[in-house]
Amino acid sequence: MKVFKKGKNTIIDEIKDFDLAQTLECGQCFNFHKLDDDEYLVVAFGNAIKIKQEKHRLIFFNTKISDVRNIWIHYFDLDRDYAKIKNYLRRKDPLLRDAIKEFSGVRLMNQEFHSALISFIISQNKQIPHIKKICSDICKNYGKYIGEIEGIKCYSFPTIDELSRITEKQFRDLKTGFRAPYLVDACQKLKSGKISDEKLMNQDCDDCRCSLTSIKGVGDKVANCAMLFSLGKREAFPIDVWIYRIMVDTYFDGKQVSKDEIAEFAKKKYGKYGGYAQQYMFAARNNIKEAK
Repeated sequence: MKVFKKGKNTIIDEIKDFDLAQTLECGQCFNFHKLDDDEYLVVAFGNAIKIKQEKHRLIFFNTKISDVRNIWIHYFDLDRDYAKIKNYLRRKDPLLRDAIKEFSGVRLMNQEFHSALISFIISQNKQIPHIKKICSDICKNYGKYIGEIEGIKCYSFPTIDELSRITEKQFRDLKTGFRAPYLVDACQKLKSGKISDEKLMNQDCDDCRCSLTSIKGVGDKVANCAMLFSLGKREAFPIDVWIYRIMVDTYFDGKQVSKDEIAEFAKKKYGKYGGYAQQYMFAARNNIKEAK
């Protein structure tokens, strides 16, 4: 992987095992806009950027090379050896081979913790377009304006201080529904420091999940998503309705088992690579049965 400046743009060349569209569109983040094929506007860490992929090259438009090195390489997990991870999973579970082959460019992102937590609380029983709309409206109403790209006005995700001032009614006005009190509780716990990324990163997976589920309305699935996509807990294995169906049909012969049994099965089978296995399954959820 080579990083260099070309005019106003920064280029990452010779990228392997990465597909921008697959990574952004697989349900792990929500603050982005598709501009064209393989071309996106992404908002993260108080920055808005236009990114385009051309085969094994990423173009970051009008961007400092220091921002690419310090923000975006880590955000997209580009400094990790995914060939090693995929080889491990293919050996460990032959049923994942087709999913990994088709979605070989998926990477697990490293998002800002508080924005990921709020987004996944919103995601409960919501379709992705609805989640994106609500997150966008939260940014527009309570974040800071950070510029315009391709005619789209961009706003940062609100800081913890900004989030803590949003009332339950204001959350409800943004169509969050039953999630509004959950969001208020999460924001207050973030503000007080009872929940913080620094504390959670120093906990093991089980303790971290326990801390997150102390937030009103946060269950194991939301906790695991926050752990996997923003806290670096790569063994976390979120189980939503899709993953439940895949696991039951593929590994339990259709027998209805508990989510705890599935979680324990995944922990034993995939170990520290559980989150990667989950994401390949989720990306290929519409054709995973064919792999079986």
